[in-house]
Amino acid sequence: MSEFIIEVHDFRKQYGDFVAVDQLSFTVKPGEIFGILGPNGAGKTTTLECLEGIRTPDAGELRVAGIDPSHDRRQLRSVIGVQLQSSGMPESITPDEAMKLFCAYHGAAPRYDLLDRLGLAAKRKTQFHELSTGQQRRLALALAIAHRPQVIFLDEPTAGLDVATRVELHDIMRELKQDGATIVLATHDMAEAEEMADRVAILLQGKIVTIGTPLEITATGAGLTKVSVRTQNRLLLQNGNSFPAVSRHAAKDDYAIYYSEDIGRTVSAIIQTLDVAGDPLIDLRVERPSLEDRFLELTNHKAEAA
Repeated sequence: MSEFIIEVHDFRKQYGDFVAVDQLSFTVKPGEIFGILGPNGAGKTTTLECLEGIRTPDAGELRVAGIDPSHDRRQLRSVIGVQLQSSGMPESITPDEAMKLFCAYHGAAPRYDLLDRLGLAAKRKTQFHELSTGQQRRLALALAIAHRPQVIFLDEPTAGLDVATRVELHDIMRELKQDGATIVLATHDMAEAEEMADRVAILLQGKIVTIGTPLEITATGAGLTKVSVRTQNRLLLQNGNSFPAVSRHAAKDDYAIYYSEDIGRTVSAIIQTLDVAGDPLIDLRVERPSLEDRFLELTNHKAEAA
């Protein structure tokens, strides 16, 4: 038995002359939350749709829980849960009816508790077309996980959700992971991926440009740490002091901002300068590069190279 629950080898998908995915290879371990990131047109949704058995790859080998998605769709349906960007549900169906129908298809008891937990308690008898976009998204999420699948595919799951529901969804994802489920998360939300994913793959023009844990990916970039300083007399804003190991600096909202290659040297020099000048320090913040910073660095570099 393979140690991986998802295996993708030399996967390719083309639409006419457009190559959506080109020689993609990656694996996912059981119980992982695996993020797939990339700008529009990078191949995220195509990759998910082929893994879900919705589309057929033109080349390569795909396996989900040992199943070939393009040749055994019936068996695949029993082990995966899918939340798509658009649900395509009948306009007149209610959340209660949808839950009963989807669970009957999978031979599972209806999970009406999920509707309540995702904020649909008051809308369980409301027709689908009368639900807001956010409520429709919440219903799609509940249906995707109701039969307790081994592998769950989430395509932009928090788009259109309010903050409270987003937090609830993240809690549910953590519970699913703790229970052994594997989650593949395609998202534009870098903060969400950095918080939730064990590993991420960044796609650009149908290829993986990097893959690893969020910490590994951010550590391999330019490595500049952001140092933001606010003082009582705004000394740093007035004379634009240059400090050791600073590659560039800026100013925003009464803060002097420095991008440092060595925060120890930079911060020490800043504090010494303020002490000598007698300008009291109000706030000092040190922020390591985020996944979003690294994502922009990678995608901008690749776009310029093209």
